[in-house]
Amino acid sequence: MEDTRMRAAVARRFGGPEVVHVVQALKPTPKRDEVLIRVHASTVSIADHRSRSRDLPKGLGFYGPIALGVFRLRRPILGMDAAGIVEAVGDEVTRFAPGDEVIAMLGAKFGGHAEYACIAETEAVTRKPANMTMEEAVTLVFGGHTALAFLNRAGVGPGDEVLVNGASGAVGSAAVQLAKLRGATVTAVCSAANADLVRSLGADHVIDYRVEDFASNGKTYDAIVECVGNAAFDRVEHSIKPGGALLMVVTDLAGLLSASRNSKRSGKLVTVAGAPVSGEDLASIVHLAETGEYRAVTDRVFDLDEIVEAHRYVDTGRKKGNVVLRIA
Repeated sequence: MEDTRMRAAVARRFGGPEVVHVVQALKPTPKRDEVLIRVHASTVSIADHRSRSRDLPKGLGFYGPIALGVFRLRRPILGMDAAGIVEAVGDEVTRFAPGDEVIAMLGAKFGGHAEYACIAETEAVTRKPANMTMEEAVTLVFGGHTALAFLNRAGVGPGDEVLVNGASGAVGSAAVQLAKLRGATVTAVCSAANADLVRSLGADHVIDYRVEDFASNGKTYDAIVECVGNAAFDRVEHSIKPGGALLMVVTDLAGLLSASRNSKRSGKLVTVAGAPVSGEDLASIVHLAETGEYRAVTDRVFDLDEIVEAHRYVDTGRKKGNVVLRIA
């Protein structure tokens, strides 16, 4: 008889890391267009932190219950990404077969912090790099997917000057690498402690935010990738070249509501949304990883039973790159 249960990290209510517990949950069943992944690894990201704690950027608290749930999490199994092995496929699936090793961006549907997860084959799922372990491969997903979406939105390419604010996090470290691989000159903003890391990822220049304010040093950029939440358009407008872009991966309510208006007024792209990222787009990152041009950035690895400690570490705000959760 087939086992219909699985182990999963579940948050029944909002709160600190201790609200997350590993329990027996119902194993998902793939729909006709979905693949069922036996998850080997996921990551604990800033998105998991915000969803669990309801610690949202200024002004967005009102929208939290709409997106996350009123009294408890609408999606109690967190985890936006997964790396694992396809166990079963729906009747309409043609791109994957049982046994395929894959990585997937589950996105706002979450579900990666469990032994099994489902995703439609038309979404951001692709075969994992052959030269990476599951724990390494999963680090390509959350940060790489997000960075790719925003760099594509701005059309970043050869000769562009790009600044990444918050360059040592999951998205920032991916943005540094992908922008550099596109031929851009990259300036990374981070702490002095992370300067060597971002240089090793390809950053041409590093600014220690404790010593220098990039928004007031007179330098300008074709694109600013904002991964921190402190680079509002009013602050950095004069640091963006004519026709350039402010890519707000993180922003507050004011930034969200004023983005379109600031774009029209300034002639510069101000956006809180990236371009769609397909499985083929994710495969382009896999190719870069297989050729050694793109590297995994892992801070720490926790086992599923250490999920509380993993959340507690992410809550510190000091992680470098990715915090990996080993499921299998």
